[in-house]
Formats: sequence, structure tokens, C-alpha cells
Amino acid sequence: MRSVRKCSRTGCLEPAVATLTYAYSDSTAVVGPLATASEPHSYDLCEAHALRLTVPRGWEVVRHEGDFSAPEPSGDELTALAEAVREAGRSDRPATPPEQPEGPSGRRGHLRVLPGRA
Repeated sequence: MRSVRKCSRTGCLEPAVATLTYAYSDSTAVVGPLATASEPHSYDLCEAHALRLTVPRGWEVVRHEGDFSAPEPSGDELTALAEAVREAGRSDRPATPPEQPEGPSGRRGHLRVLPGRA
């Protein structure tokens, strides 16, 4: 199941509704509807950041005309969610035993308590 993508701007937790890409050869920033998949050289933006985007002097911004809206979940996503909930609620699943601590400290990790020297 795909999770909701968040805005790429630091500290912003709003859901992404637009995708920003750059055409460096044309000195152009393009803000369009949210891409179907996250790409390494594009940025997901919330509506506020998509509308307020500014570019360096000499660059041009091409914006999608119309409202930005969050994508609707597809039938595949809803089916995956329903199956995940169904699987989590199964009572015939074997319970996984809790991990046992290792070593004299009772903790797992890279540090160990060693007995002191006399």
C-alpha cells in the first residue's frame, strides 16, 4: 500500500498535492499536479508551497492552472488496506515470542557490562 506523500519542504507535514521539477537548460521551474510516483529529481509540494514558490532572477515559473487536489485512493490501495487490516486481526496467527536479552547487562547492543577487575 502506498503511504500519503508529504511536502518536501523542511518542517512541512502537509500532504503533497503538486510536483516541482526543473528544466535547467531553459531556466524554468515547473509546478504541476502530483506525479503518480516519487522521482529522485523532483519535489513534492503542499498547496501552500506550490502556490508561493519563487525562483531566482532570470528564471521562469510554469504553474498548473486550476486547483491542486490530493489524489484519490485507488481501488488497489483500498484492497491492500483491507487485506492488511484483515491480516492484523487474524486470531490464528502464531504469536512471535519476545526477544530474550543477551549478556549480563540484560540489554542487547554493542556495549556489554564486564565484571570489574580486583
